[in-house]
Amino acid sequence: MTKVYFSEMYGTSENNNMPSKVRKLYDALKFDEKIEKGNQVAIKLHFGEKGNTTYMHPVAVRQVVDKIKEKGGKPFLTDTNTLYSGSRTNSVDHLMTAIENGFAYAVTNAPIIIADGLYSQNSVDVDIGKKHFSSVKIGGEIFHSDAMFVLSHFKGHSLSGFGGAIKNMAMGCAAASGKQQQHSDVKPTIDKELCIGCGRCKVNCPVEAIDLVERKAEIDDEICYGCGECVTVCPVKPVRAVSIEWDSASDIFLEKMAEYAYGSIKNKMEKVGFITFVRDITPLCDCCGWSGKPLAPDVGILASTDPVALDRACYDLVCEKVGYDPFAREHKNVDGKILMEYGEKIGLGKQDYILKQI
Repeated sequence: MTKVYFSEMYGTSENNNMPSKVRKLYDALKFDEKIEKGNQVAIKLHFGEKGNTTYMHPVAVRQVVDKIKEKGGKPFLTDTNTLYSGSRTNSVDHLMTAIENGFAYAVTNAPIIIADGLYSQNSVDVDIGKKHFSSVKIGGEIFHSDAMFVLSHFKGHSLSGFGGAIKNMAMGCAAASGKQQQHSDVKPTIDKELCIGCGRCKVNCPVEAIDLVERKAEIDDEICYGCGECVTVCPVKPVRAVSIEWDSASDIFLEKMAEYAYGSIKNKMEKVGFITFVRDITPLCDCCGWSGKPLAPDVGILASTDPVALDRACYDLVCEKVGYDPFAREHKNVDGKILMEYGEKIGLGKQDYILKQI
């Protein structure tokens, strides 16, 4: 079984604070043995949307950067541009958002390179030969890096149930065209009895697929490509007026994500490491311009060389902490466990793990 290393969230001394915990977890993975002097090492993370405050902490990122530099590697921070409209839809805005959110060189000791170029046109077709995709479109600078370290924030997600290391690679390493491929089966629908005609979904739709007709939102399915942004911005509570017509699309979407995650590391399977923060377990992704009330208390920091085992351990620990599955309760029509089950099936990793406390 795969080893997943675990550290409590909170420190008790200067030798047991968050930065030291990250360094100890990094050492436990023996990532130094995976890189050589001069290797270009991508540090994959999510810089957070403007207004969001629960993304990966820059001080934690600095610990990994310094460790890689001590070995002689050349680390750079990276992500890809978003499919939806927002503060990270092109590289200029993305870089500005990252810096404003605390990821300046002076803080992290590493440059930022947006992996898919100015307008997400820098991608490489990676052959994977899986059920849904024969090849996937991965951000060029992620593909060309010699090794990759994935830093993730574990939280809920409206389309996948939860987001961890696999989601970080699947959506986060794909060029915009790849993100669109993954979302192609996801179609939102409007409940007109619940719709209040506020127009937020119309304003935020990146492809102008939504219009207001008689003060009710309508979606043009011929234009919509399923990014799901309308779902996250709908203010109607507790049941949103915009929802996903899942049927079988949920399973397909999760399987597509697993295939993209596989493609993101196919050329460097033995040169990848993962650390995930299970804290601020918000209902939605850090792509939202706000941070919602956590679904569960903070759990800790976990690390592994296997993204499937890591996500499984994070998921299990959260459910154990609260005594039920908060992701299934929050996102009722999504079974996020399919992502891990299918990931194991295609060789991305294994669900069986041994938890070792650091």
